Amino acid sequence: MSRLLHWLRIGFDRVTIYLPIILAAALALGTYWLVRNAPRLMEPKPPVPVTHDPDYFMRSFVIKRFYSDGELRSELRGKEGRHYPDNDTLEVDEVRVRTVSPSGLVTHATANRGLSNGDASEVQLFGNAIVVRDAARGANGEEFPRLEFRGEFLHAYTDTERVTSNKPVILTRGDDRFTADSMDYDKISGVANLTGRVRGVIQPAQPAAGKP
Repeated sequence: MSRLLHWLRIGFDRVTIYLPIILAAALALGTYWLVRNAPRLMEPKPPVPVTHDPDYFMRSFVIKRFYSDGELRSELRGKEGRHYPDNDTLEVDEVRVRTVSPSGLVTHATANRGLSNGDASEVQLFGNAIVVRDAARGANGEEFPRLEFRGEFLHAYTDTERVTSNKPVILTRGDDRFTADSMDYDKISGVANLTGRVRGVIQPAQPAAGKP
């Protein structure tokens, strides 16, 4: 019995000597197993090239912009809209645009289809395009007659109140009517540059009230 206890004590002593090594080996194996079975981090993917495909759609929608004082600046409506992320444009079916200038002049634009930039400050109108500026009186009493543009294509810049076209247009200002192959109208200068085959009908000025 004493001999057995002697050998057990020797064996225990030897195990005690190698116990740190055994624990270190077990810890290393456990760490290795965790590393092998741990979920891998997502590897960075190369950027996907942006294509000219719509990333979202809208139906029967309204987009409004406002001045810093809260007054309406522009309003864009459509039957259906498709946004293209590659150039940040919005294609709109049955587009309707209403803008209000800082001086209070109201302009309406309609077309079968429209293409607007991201902030709706530039709208291209395709098919039965019409842009109308309502008649108004300025703060200084200046009269602004009704102004209308018609054509199969009109390019409206809502912030600068400019309308251009490289296709035939009809311009009506009050009772006067002009046609041309292309046009560039700038509200700031009040000048409409008509090019190509230009024709116009200018009505005689009406006499002021009380004058013959």
